[in-house]
Amino acid sequence: MIEQHHWVEDSNPSSTPTIHDICAASRRTVLQGGVGAALGGLFAPWLAGCASASAGGAPLLGFRSVPVSQADAVVVPEGYVAQVIAPWGEPVGVAGAMPAFRADASNSAAEQAVQMGMHHDGMAYYPLQGSSRHGLLALNHEYVDHGLLYPDGRQGWSAEKVRKSQAAHGISVIEVAEHDGRWEVRRPSTYARRITAYSPFAVGGPAAGHPMLRTAADPSGRTVLGTFNNCAAGATPWGTYLSGEENWIYYFACDRQPDAHEVRWGLRRGTGARWHEHDERFDAGRHPNEPNRFGWIVEVDPFDPNSTPVKRTAMGRAAHEGATTTLTRDGRAVVYSGEDARFEYIYKFVSRDRMQPGGARANATLLEHGTLYVARFDADGTGRWLPLVHGQGPLAAANGFADQGEVVVKARQASDALGGTRMDRPEWLAIDEARREVYCSLTNNSARGTAGMPGVDAANPRARNTMGQVIRWREGDDFDAITFTWSHFVLAGDAANERAEARGNVRGDAFACPDGLWMDRRGVLWICTDMSPSAMGRGEYTRLGNNALLAADPRSGEVRRFLTGPAGCELTGATTTPDGRTLFVNIQHPGENSESGDSSGAQRSSHWPDGGQARPRSATVVVRRLDGGLIGT
Repeated sequence: MIEQHHWVEDSNPSSTPTIHDICAASRRTVLQGGVGAALGGLFAPWLAGCASASAGGAPLLGFRSVPVSQADAVVVPEGYVAQVIAPWGEPVGVAGAMPAFRADASNSAAEQAVQMGMHHDGMAYYPLQGSSRHGLLALNHEYVDHGLLYPDGRQGWSAEKVRKSQAAHGISVIEVAEHDGRWEVRRPSTYARRITAYSPFAVGGPAAGHPMLRTAADPSGRTVLGTFNNCAAGATPWGTYLSGEENWIYYFACDRQPDAHEVRWGLRRGTGARWHEHDERFDAGRHPNEPNRFGWIVEVDPFDPNSTPVKRTAMGRAAHEGATTTLTRDGRAVVYSGEDARFEYIYKFVSRDRMQPGGARANATLLEHGTLYVARFDADGTGRWLPLVHGQGPLAAANGFADQGEVVVKARQASDALGGTRMDRPEWLAIDEARREVYCSLTNNSARGTAGMPGVDAANPRARNTMGQVIRWREGDDFDAITFTWSHFVLAGDAANERAEARGNVRGDAFACPDGLWMDRRGVLWICTDMSPSAMGRGEYTRLGNNALLAADPRSGEVRRFLTGPAGCELTGATTTPDGRTLFVNIQHPGENSESGDSSGAQRSSHWPDGGQARPRSATVVVRRLDGGLIGT
């Protein structure tokens, strides 16, 4: 997501002190010494350690950086080739239902429901029979541009338009294969599937059946229609796909003053996405529990198109950016997730039970039981995971937490009460299994340190943070540890900027607004950027060009620009095949903010990937080396 288009709200009024408030000495270090002093003090030991590690090993990055670009094109390094597959509107491959995309966007809602959704985001590759040349791609579709989705744009709102908008959200599963160096979507496919904003979901975990999830249409509180505004995602070791519901609150209308719980979750009086005009459940004034049924991490079995996806409530309700999974040494699942909103939190869930052999069916309840934690980053470079468990500390009935179901529904309020660290929009996470380190991108927070907003702290050390950072931590002996040590891997920025807080400490190619993260099997950290199209090429972003996919060596800290995207897009969803020889990455919202162009399309800022005067379409890009070698070497 980007700060402008994702309706960022400051819905955390918690009086919980930040690290800035707790540790006056640290505050003075940051404010008096500036960013450089903070780096030289708290973060130097880790940076030095990484540099020394790199000196003893072979370089991880072997490609030559591509230059900054403002072209309406995908640019890859010399020796690589990029191919577009599965753009918005292309059929996913459901047998007997494969309508072609119409260039004037006149496809019906029913046709859209079996076509690729709009604005591809988090993605994972699932090999078929262990193959790196034949597998499934599961990906979600974050949001839509109504000006592009219909032939007449936003004019003439109707039930059909609402239904098509809902159909363009959700999740797609497609079968892909490589033949003679080119990848294709296999159609028809027995795996092909579309999950939309009106597909049935089961509810699992402590909030299943809870009074806060019950509605007139679902008095049991156990079946929810749809998922939407899904952002980052992750594959589990047992072969399922996890997708986070992010800015779901803005789809709800409310014609009354919201109560305190609703305000904490960002509900505002107004019309939302106008779905409520033809789908009554999105009227929060009439159905106040319906918003509580969104904001969950959902689990999908990509190998079984007839399976019912599940909302996993044990992992807490949030503006989830995604879910990244690993295993403890004894086989329990650990899922990390960020909440992409200003001054919100980073979470970890540790399952009670161990993963079993047998894939999705054998682990159907693995994410039902366990402990949810929120992160606290202390100023001395250590941290602690604080358990969101009913009956422990302030999480009691007297404070508005009647049971564990209410704790997970009110995960923000519970994190406020526990004193979690309020972060600069934590988004994707990546795990270095070999070094047992976890990375999290903090995209930006231009409100940090402004009037009435929380000030800087050790983990979020820059006021008016327009550039973002990547933070990382190591959790002692195993991923279920309660304590950890942390540092910043990089403070993004451009060394040529006048404002010190926007310069950063990037070693290599300058960048801003880190968003998507992916750690490949060689240990390369891939970073997708998400500068706002309305700010791209201006002010502190002037020299950075279009958004990019970068590769970073965690040992040396070196960052190289691997790929640049077309005008107005966000890079997201990067992942590779198991052999590391094919990279998939999503181009989201090319030409964003250009939907107001005239009917010929001449005024649009992007026509990617079709060219001419075509509507811009989100799509997946496949990148390979011409010699068939490992990506990035």
